[in-house]
Amino acid sequence: MDILRAWFRRHLSDPQVVYLGAVLVGLLLLVIFFGHILTPVLASIILAYLLDGPVVRLERWGVPRWTAATMIWLAFIAGVLLLSFAVIPLLLHQLTQVIQDVPHLVTKVQGYLNSLPERYPGWISSAQIKHLTEFAVKDMAPLRQAILSRSLTFGISLLYVAVYLILVPLLVFFFLKDKGRILRWLARFVPANKSLATQVWVEVNAQISNYVRGKCVEILVVWLVSLGVFMLFGLHYAMLLSALVGMSLVVPFVGAVVVTVPVVLVAYAQWGMDPNVVYLLCAYFLIHAVDANMLAPLLFSEVVDLHPTAIIVAILFFGGIWGFWGVFFAIPLATVVHAVIKAWPDSRRPIVRTGAITGPVTQSPPAASARREPE
Repeated sequence: MDILRAWFRRHLSDPQVVYLGAVLVGLLLLVIFFGHILTPVLASIILAYLLDGPVVRLERWGVPRWTAATMIWLAFIAGVLLLSFAVIPLLLHQLTQVIQDVPHLVTKVQGYLNSLPERYPGWISSAQIKHLTEFAVKDMAPLRQAILSRSLTFGISLLYVAVYLILVPLLVFFFLKDKGRILRWLARFVPANKSLATQVWVEVNAQISNYVRGKCVEILVVWLVSLGVFMLFGLHYAMLLSALVGMSLVVPFVGAVVVTVPVVLVAYAQWGMDPNVVYLLCAYFLIHAVDANMLAPLLFSEVVDLHPTAIIVAILFFGGIWGFWGVFFAIPLATVVHAVIKAWPDSRRPIVRTGAITGPVTQSPPAASARREPE
């Protein structure tokens, strides 16, 4: 009991620490238990937060808040409409073509696998190829059933999408326009002494804004460059595959590896064992190399350098509780945890307060010599 009491005095005796911990736990529970219900609101808050940067810049140039918010909101709506009517239909058309060409792709891959025992008789046998094919066909049955079950709920999903297309833009506009009023209302529930929470928010705000805006730019640049390279080689489904390459950047490390598989399969189905496949893969890996060594460091130079293990754990944890948004914001949320750990009072050093020092007090050598008896 004394150990617990001492731990409580060291870590939770500061009201600011208790307030910050309560806020973080409350937000986490809100996302876990009510995230699926409040998805439009949470998505609107995220979009409004991302669009607030240009609005603030326009305000610095003398544009009123209402006018700046309206201009940025209209630009956002125009971009969404352009994406909806120009890019998404093309992606859906190419996706339909891919689904129709799956039997041809499977036949070609199966023919290549059947030829492996003749090419490498000492390494692989016909029985192994047969076992592998049967195993793949057996695993494809649950996949087909899952696709069929998903298609039955597609109409309901379209209804939800239609609702989101109306609610989210309206909420984004009101969050942008009335940001000051909303923050003043929330300030009524915040303690007066909130320096620790303010310190954490300042660092987190800088990290999240830099990361999210940089990530959006990175996805767009890699998407367009991949589209140009795929079209230059004449690769089928160039728009769909380049979009997958761009979106793979949302999941660090794993995304690029996963998207490499459809790129290789489509290239092999189109050209077979041809040098064009090798040239295309060289260009593909060159894009990722330039992104990892030049573009990403340029865009994320001010982002906290997190260990790859921390990034993977953050992706698994936040993605598991919040789906796509959790995966997308895994690194910013990990920086929140990092900022909290940095700002958390260190129990190994004394905490200086007004008129008192909490913690072990050591006597300085000069004071000890001053009380020494004269010889």
